[in-house]
Amino acid sequence: MAAVVSDSRLAPDSTVAQLFRGHHGELVRLALLMVGDLATAEDVVQDVYASLHGRTREPEDPLPYVRAAVLNGCRSVLRRRGVAHRVTLVHRASQRHDQALASAESEVILSEDRRQVLAALARLPRRRREVLVLRYYLGLSEAEIAAVLGISAGTVKSTAARALAALARDLGEPS
Repeated sequence: MAAVVSDSRLAPDSTVAQLFRGHHGELVRLALLMVGDLATAEDVVQDVYASLHGRTREPEDPLPYVRAAVLNGCRSVLRRRGVAHRVTLVHRASQRHDQALASAESEVILSEDRRQVLAALARLPRRRREVLVLRYYLGLSEAEIAAVLGISAGTVKSTAARALAALARDLGEPS
């Protein structure tokens, strides 16, 4: 993927266009892993691009900023889902609802092992899930993850180690 270089001579729309061309797919995949469905993932990423369009001040390095904005958007979606789910449970206590329904295309594409891993990933606490997705799916370094999440590199290391151990336990794998 092409790196986006912030250049003060570029018009803000040009920088947003470069970000879109170079990183849209990556950002949608990131959001998809966080929220669990493609339509919502695309909406989150689109909202981030819409908020970038016409900004008067560009971040110095826009890619970590955009990744953080996508994660924040995903957090908001997950919070809203949590509230909606709790309300549904109050109104329909006798019925069980599967909160993470996969699309027909996803069911065909994903193997059983991958579904199990994704389910185990979804059960992790938010911070641990974010660190693993940024590290192993996007391939970011510890320093890049730290910049996106606003935490130290040491916290990234310890969070990743705890997350991997929890995944191994959940999947019945030896540590």
